Amino acid sequence: MTIQVGDRLPNVTLYVMGQGGPEAVTTDTLFSGKRVVLFALPGAFTPTCSASHLPGFVVHADDIYKQGIDKIICLSVNDAFVMDAWGKAQNANDNILMVGDGNADFSEAVGLSEDRHERGMGIRSKRYAMIIDDGVLKTLNIEAPGKFEVSSAEHILKQL
Repeated sequence: MTIQVGDRLPNVTLYVMGQGGPEAVTTDTLFSGKRVVLFALPGAFTPTCSASHLPGFVVHADDIYKQGIDKIICLSVNDAFVMDAWGKAQNANDNILMVGDGNADFSEAVGLSEDRHERGMGIRSKRYAMIIDDGVLKTLNIEAPGKFEVSSAEHILKQL
């Protein structure tokens, strides 16, 4: 079942790249006491994700932070090494926290995973964007298959 607006996000372990390699971080740590924009996508270095989704948040990060957001998180079912390399390639710098959901634990826990085995990609995340306030889901924009409209940085900015 897909998470609903008003629900508390589940506490799962994700991974970010630290100075010594991948570091575990819980969603409670990421979301507690903070206003967060989280956007998720099927995979790092894939066409729409690299050409439009992440770049939009890179371009609009300052505008999003000016709306009282404490953190912007990019999540994908990739490992922390891949997310780190992709963030560097896309100039995400310190503006966007690149988070690996390598086992799809978060994606499955919020009901936003999808089976892409037929395309050789295994279990992936759907494309979506969330606004989270102190661990509670306030806004959820899930893309229709093959679309990129409601999870864009521009659309999220209108909702903040």
